[in-house]
Amino acid sequence: MLGIQSFETFLVASIILNLIPGPDTFYILGRSLAQGRSVGVASALGISGGALVHTFAAAFGLSALITASATAFMIVKLAGAAYLIYLGIKMILNSKSSPLEPTSFETTGAFSAFKQGLVTNTLNPKVAMFFLAFLPQFISEDANSALVSFLALGATFVTTSTIWCVLLAWSAAIFSKNLREKPNYLSALNKGTGILFVGLGTKLAIDK
Repeated sequence: MLGIQSFETFLVASIILNLIPGPDTFYILGRSLAQGRSVGVASALGISGGALVHTFAAAFGLSALITASATAFMIVKLAGAAYLIYLGIKMILNSKSSPLEPTSFETTGAFSAFKQGLVTNTLNPKVAMFFLAFLPQFISEDANSALVSFLALGATFVTTSTIWCVLLAWSAAIFSKNLREKPNYLSALNKGTGILFVGLGTKLAIDK
């Protein structure tokens, strides 16, 4: 399938990752609660736009690297595996940490929310590192077009993320209340995702 391996695993992992509350989640919640659903949806779309930027950057950069040097790409994959394992261990150890709280916002309006979400996500180096570490794992060595494979994976991740974020913005009050009242839910999600990251990183490191 377009030079993609273990697509079902990628899809499940993407959905699980989207459900994990993080800075983007609470940015959307804060916007939605403070300024309404339309502004919340705009902020969600802005964050998705930033994810698209990272998708294209990773796709063009890494596909060019594959063409230039198989050894160099393997080094990137191993570095990505180490990064995923590091993230996983960190999430497991910090699974009981308190989540970020929604904050107040000085700017108003849907366009401002969209622009802030877009800029914040685009300039976040952690998001860039995640895309560089996560996407290569699911590209087959015999892929006819690595660029198409990267773009397909990135589009899948962004699509699932956008659906979740828009739903989150639309139902902000309900979701924020549940997240705050159920700390065990947050802890279990973080720990489960941490284990998933360690497993994915280990698989990438040992695959030939």
